[in-house]
Amino acid sequence: MAEKVAKVGVKKEDGYLYFVTKAGDIGRAKMARGRKGKAGKSETVAKVGAKKVGGYLYFVDKNGDISRAKMARGGKRR
Repeated sequence: MAEKVAKVGVKKEDGYLYFVTKAGDIGRAKMARGRKGKAGKSETVAKVGAKKVGGYLYFVDKNGDISRAKMARGGKRR
């Protein structure tokens, strides 16, 4: 399960990939689909400054907030 780290409420636009930067801010980049052009440069959408802890995956959830989930490490050998 994921837990909320910061409530931001960013409104997401179609055609953009939203992510959490190294500094803990929310950034976005234009998605390249097929032959519609190349992916654009990334830009910062919201300055949050969330502190990141190792072992967690940080992402922008459907509400536009920063959430985190524990990363699965190791696992069963096949």
